[in-house]
Amino acid sequence: MPSPAIPAYYFKRPLAYAPTLTAMEQWVAARVENRVGDAFFFLEHTPVITLGMRGRDEHIRISSAQLEALGIDRVSTSRGGEVTLHAPGQLVIYPILKLSGAAASATDHVHRLEELGIRTAADFGLAAFRRKELTGIWTGSGKLGAIGVRFRRWVSFHGLSLNIDLDLKLFDLIVPCGLAHEPVTSFRALLGNDSPSLETVRTHAMEHCEKIFGLACVPQSLDDAWPVIV
Repeated sequence: MPSPAIPAYYFKRPLAYAPTLTAMEQWVAARVENRVGDAFFFLEHTPVITLGMRGRDEHIRISSAQLEALGIDRVSTSRGGEVTLHAPGQLVIYPILKLSGAAASATDHVHRLEELGIRTAADFGLAAFRRKELTGIWTGSGKLGAIGVRFRRWVSFHGLSLNIDLDLKLFDLIVPCGLAHEPVTSFRALLGNDSPSLETVRTHAMEHCEKIFGLACVPQSLDDAWPVIV
């Protein structure tokens, strides 16, 4: 039996985080009420530091005024986890899925997101892996991807970020995920000129969703607005 097909929306330009969070919350509310179906969202964000539910102010190493001068937003968010950073060149994946039966497990959902990052990295010759008690996608040279999720009546949202080709010095502004001595890396840092484009990585990630989540992604391009909820 073929896997159910669901939309995999992707955006043509980086999106600001705060309005994206509002749109995501609205989509989740509609999914809880069965007014929309499951969907994946693939995007980039304009520069932003986000504080999860366990985020601490002291894990942002510069002031709000300095962040503003650098053109970096700061947003408190509803996801799990601590402080992280998004910027163009980082692929962000938000699966909004209504989980049921055996799939209704937070641990298993995080495991699937890790598997998505690991398999996608492997497509380009990167040996990524899990680390016990440290959520994320890891390599021998540092953390390649971060995960932060939340559930509302077993609808998943937030998700996974993979560092493809962004300025890694931005991570010096924070204590990423509360891990002061863990380096952060990217496809570009590990592969140099052989690094794939973000668009290529996105295509591979979409293809892996079918085996990992049992859902076949149907790519749908958007400019900068989320789909209208009827």
